Amino acid sequence: MKKMLEFRWHGRGGQGAWTASELLARTALAEGKYIQSFPEFGPERMGAPVTAFTRISSEPIRIHCAIYDPDVVIVLDNTLLKTVPVTAGMNKGDDILIINSPDDPSVLKANLRLEKGHLWTVPATEIALNILGTPITNTALLGVVARATGIVTMEGIEKTVKEKFRADIAEKNFAVIKKAYEEAKAE
Repeated sequence: MKKMLEFRWHGRGGQGAWTASELLARTALAEGKYIQSFPEFGPERMGAPVTAFTRISSEPIRIHCAIYDPDVVIVLDNTLLKTVPVTAGMNKGDDILIINSPDDPSVLKANLRLEKGHLWTVPATEIALNILGTPITNTALLGVVARATGIVTMEGIEKTVKEKFRADIAEKNFAVIKKAYEEAKAE
């Protein structure tokens, strides 16, 4: 692992971007890493674009600011691709972009004109609707983050989810995480 990986989450108010960031950070902390997790939003209302950030490091984290050059970008709502510059700062060549989309990653990579890095897609909305009965996609994308980066273990995520949610909700959310982990595609 690099000394520090920086994650930027893009979603809409009410979709759980910050919750996903926090779950990732708590899992990493439980697995012995240093972490930060914080949102960036003001008085936005439900449905407005929001951003959350996660830092995970093998050493203490000494910076405290938004993430401008992320290693990993996660997009909970693919309609944001048309209105938010989600790829801003992705320029290192080994960056990872994870998008909630049923589209093939190669199609989105071409549409976004990404020449470097890796793009992962997963039909997170469909998975969430089938298992949770609601289109909340944040935990599905957490499963793809685990697969694409290896930064946390699935066992660690399961433990964190069980600590955060009551038993029935935790069970369904972990089923969403596992399904997304399995169905994610990369380019």
